[in-house]
Amino acid sequence: MNNTLLKKGIFNKYPILKHILFNDVTTLVLRLLILYIVIFITQIIFYIYNHEVLGDITLTQFGRLLKGSIVFDNISIIYINCLFIVLSVFPIRFRAHKIYQKTLFWIYAISNSIAIVALNLADVIYFHFTLKRFTSEELHFLENTNNAPIIKEAIVDDWWLVLVAAALIFLMVFTYKKIKYHPTQIKKAYLYYPINTLILCVVIFISIAGIRGGFRMKLRPYALSNAAFYTESPQQANLILSNPFCVLRTLQIEALENPHYFEENELNKLFSPYHYPKASSVYRFDKPNVMFFIMESFSKEHSKFYCPELYRGEEGFTPFLDSLMGESYVFTQAFSNGMKSIDALPSILTSIPSYKRSFILFPQSLGPTEGLPKILNNQGYATYFFCGAERNSMGFESYAKMAGINTFYSRNNFEAERKADANTVEPYWGVFDMPFFQYVADKMEDIKPPFFASVFNLTSHHPYVIPPDYEDKMPKGHTKIHKCVAYSDLAFRKFFDRIKEQPWFENTIFVFVADHVSPEKYAPLTKTPKGSTAIFYFIYAPGSNLKGLDSTVTQQLDIMPTVLGLTGYNKPYFAFGRDVFNERERFPMASNYVNQLYQCITGEISIYINDKNIQSAYAADDLMQEHNIAHQNSPAQSEALIHFKALLQSYYNHVTAKYYLVKERK
Repeated sequence: MNNTLLKKGIFNKYPILKHILFNDVTTLVLRLLILYIVIFITQIIFYIYNHEVLGDITLTQFGRLLKGSIVFDNISIIYINCLFIVLSVFPIRFRAHKIYQKTLFWIYAISNSIAIVALNLADVIYFHFTLKRFTSEELHFLENTNNAPIIKEAIVDDWWLVLVAAALIFLMVFTYKKIKYHPTQIKKAYLYYPINTLILCVVIFISIAGIRGGFRMKLRPYALSNAAFYTESPQQANLILSNPFCVLRTLQIEALENPHYFEENELNKLFSPYHYPKASSVYRFDKPNVMFFIMESFSKEHSKFYCPELYRGEEGFTPFLDSLMGESYVFTQAFSNGMKSIDALPSILTSIPSYKRSFILFPQSLGPTEGLPKILNNQGYATYFFCGAERNSMGFESYAKMAGINTFYSRNNFEAERKADANTVEPYWGVFDMPFFQYVADKMEDIKPPFFASVFNLTSHHPYVIPPDYEDKMPKGHTKIHKCVAYSDLAFRKFFDRIKEQPWFENTIFVFVADHVSPEKYAPLTKTPKGSTAIFYFIYAPGSNLKGLDSTVTQQLDIMPTVLGLTGYNKPYFAFGRDVFNERERFPMASNYVNQLYQCITGEISIYINDKNIQSAYAADDLMQEHNIAHQNSPAQSEALIHFKALLQSYYNHVTAKYYLVKERK
């Protein structure tokens, strides 16, 4: 007896078996299983491409990562396929019709090609540059006019991902079509509709549980930070996450957490953003000019001054800035408060951090604010912001105006006044640093003191291009960004050659600070969570004795209070940072949000926290962060946790209230 006859005989004798094994539900399950395979392949590619950041995976870790991946994959797949799932088991007989099945196919193919294949593969590259998964936050920038050439450049650089996407879409479609559709065998209407309605209800119930992350009634819907539950490594939590989960879970920008760790009286004793200056700075200036250089992707590792061990026998890529640091006050343990440029602006100009979401993107960022430029403007300072990108690119101009900037110079101004060609304006972001810095120098000749000016450079941004005239003059370096950093350093040298003879030069405080760490990493230390936020930060005041090295932990939030102290400002103000020279009583620390965890860095320890508990902790001398000491619950760990929680609670209290002004002392 052959197998066909055997099968026919079994199904003829027991027809219920055929309905159990071949029906709408089993067809749906098989079609959805294809997507788990597709996502798993994208996660393998994600891991291989970002291996340096994610680290090695042991067999034990793989089991936990796989478990966590399935949970998050469930959420992504059900989110995107909710319409497809419901229509696949909707209790109508027409669902067996060819037109209905063809419609289901196109819903499946289009939605999953975009959300499951394209979005997850795009995350492979996006994570490499930002150390975060693509979320709804990034949708804010889709309208930028420079997106098209950047996307084109990314496709050219990583063309193989396009081929992988095409192959995965083909695999998904091909396998889908191979799964033969078997309509229900129930003929009688009084059985068909009740049974299929019950099936629909069960499928919806299971789908809701999948979206929430489990069946427990008290379970809160999964958030991005839940990925940390499946791994001890903050970096590897990103491997568990998958899109579209990351996008859809962050769509509610207005939905803020508001942790309550302390009662108000206790909170005010631990931390307050209200500053009441007691005395003038130990360094005295007579109404100095203030000039900020916010440096795109200037990691500490680019500098031989900061990292001499990396450049034995080499000059490094910032020789001019290194020479300037020899005459400056240099912070050797400085950290960014965010991972993106838009995080840097509120941190530096208004001393307001960004954590899970960029503060600029909060509707609450529109609350009343008095940033450093506005305070100086009230003291008679003219205020300027220079950036070679298009007007309001990345929301810079809007926030600069909120912070108190009166005059803004952009790519638009440059091109209206200067010749634009391949050696002055690059096709992606804007004006190259060399011509733009010279343009800034020209404008500075007409500016009368006292002034506040901030310059944001561009050339050291991805996709890392420099003018054709300098291609053969800059060192290639160890990573893609090094030639751009060397070019920007030369641009700084020529800029200072221009302005050093200006009468206002000697009475100017120059602040150099990076916006964030470059995604192109060379030093092993930079690949750790702590190292991934270690940045340039030094103050150059040519007409003063402000010189030396400071190893105290500091952050971008501290810049505004510190500069106000240097200018002798003695009125109350609002800031989440500390004046490093005059507020020794405030706890020195740096904080940010990395790998879906809060990172708090002090001089003794680095701790990594979800919304409630410490996930890991590393001693300051554990440079590669290899030994998790969270279980020891040391005094340093407890102190860091208390002060950080106080900062976090105060931050969300004020963001919720949309109020960033100092209260009068009672």
